[in-house]
Amino acid sequence: MADTRAPDSTRRSERSRRAIYEAALALVGESGYAKTTIEGIAARAGVGKQTIYRWWPSKGAVLLEAFLDLGDQAARAAAEGAPEGEAAYEIPDTGDLEADLKLVLRATVDEMNSPRYEVPYRALAAEGIVNAELGAEFTAKLLEPQLQLYVKRLRAAQDAGGVRQGLDLRTALELLTGPVAHRWLLRTLPLTHAYADAVVEYALYGLAPRR
Repeated sequence: MADTRAPDSTRRSERSRRAIYEAALALVGESGYAKTTIEGIAARAGVGKQTIYRWWPSKGAVLLEAFLDLGDQAARAAAEGAPEGEAAYEIPDTGDLEADLKLVLRATVDEMNSPRYEVPYRALAAEGIVNAELGAEFTAKLLEPQLQLYVKRLRAAQDAGGVRQGLDLRTALELLTGPVAHRWLLRTLPLTHAYADAVVEYALYGLAPRR
């Protein structure tokens, strides 16, 4: 007997959405953001252009959602390999703040140096400067959640007596993340683990001679 059931539209939509994510990331990696178009994404994904416009207002919005999904995939993979009860993408709290910050900043350097992440990340950072709405969404959905992980870890260190009371933790975390982002944006000097370690040490201990 023939199967007369209607196709699962939800499953079909999810397949199309994932194909669009993959197409957007691939095209930006191959041709750059400027040459990537909605038409090109649609052709690569095997969907109609109107399908994309029904879900997203612009190619920047498509790329942002695709990049967020890429991060979610990495988080799920990390969670599968993490010890039970340990959240993925949390900054560890071993009691050694310096070691914990070096670990996460090294991982950040690895991600920023990975072409899979670097190319769409740069495209979104640049587009967010000229597109205020996309920039605000980029900050709220991607940057701010990551920065709050630093606030949480620094606050725990503060509670444990390892960080001075009264500090503005937002300013403190920028001493860690700002230099890495600056070097990554300029691309004039290598972004390495040794550099990440130095940033942590300078942020924690300052520039004055140690006693």
